[in-house]
Amino acid sequence: MQNVTPPLALLPAWLLLDPLLQSWLLEDIGRGDRTTQALLSGRSVTGQAVWVAKESGIIAGLPIAARVFSMLNSQTCFTAAIAEGQWCSPGQTIAHIEGSLEALLTGERVALNIAMRLSGIATLTRQYVKQIIDLPTQFVDTRKTIPGMRLLEKYATQAGGAVNHRMGLDDSVMIKDNHIAAAGGIELAISQIRDRIPYPLTIEVETESLEQVQEALNCHADIIMLDNMPLETMRQAVDLIRQGGDRTKIEASGNITLSTIRAVAETGVDYISSSKPITGSSWLDISMRIKQCQKSNASKL
Repeated sequence: MQNVTPPLALLPAWLLLDPLLQSWLLEDIGRGDRTTQALLSGRSVTGQAVWVAKESGIIAGLPIAARVFSMLNSQTCFTAAIAEGQWCSPGQTIAHIEGSLEALLTGERVALNIAMRLSGIATLTRQYVKQIIDLPTQFVDTRKTIPGMRLLEKYATQAGGAVNHRMGLDDSVMIKDNHIAAAGGIELAISQIRDRIPYPLTIEVETESLEQVQEALNCHADIIMLDNMPLETMRQAVDLIRQGGDRTKIEASGNITLSTIRAVAETGVDYISSSKPITGSSWLDISMRIKQCQKSNASKL
């Protein structure tokens, strides 16, 4: 896993992230960090700390952690010792921090929580990606995210090597089983939607049978999702779709596991989507250790 080239993960704009980070800091700080304020009693103290990985995994979220500390004190210097999307080992130093000790102690929990959560997602994502790394199929995430965390959780899947599926309902049209039931069929759903959406939104249709696949093909869907299909049915569906050329993209979804993802990819689908890296990942354990403290008058704390 260490030899997989880290992908380029695009960090969301701070304009979007800052309000989230501020709200999480306010949630944790409340009316004030009683412990740190009482300990320092208004004294100006600088500190140095390191972040150390306590288990192996893929690192994600360090730039966001740095932003947390800088929001508390703009003079804080957070230096990553490992790149986003790279593998870390137990005991490895992954970041150095220097600045206001008050900012370091007050921001510690929020910053660590973010990095540990995102690193856990990136780690499990990489395990899925590694199973199909030599195949042309791309692994994508889903919208099964914690409210308020979607931007960052999807950023973490990118760091792990996945491709983001739509970020929200406004990204593209996905006609799922309940939409089909509400419309009375795939053809009726597509015909009602196609003339009412802006260019260049794509239309994806969720299908569960070869009959539905054919109906979606007849209606010129841009993407056809094969949902919870047995492998043999999925192969037949891929062959049916490929007969019309490569214009229509194919996505497989439903109960994708580490043990089944490769067989699904070998059917020839373009994408495999799964919520598991986000819904099923554990946090990667990281700790912060204060190394040195210095008062402004150069005496030790």
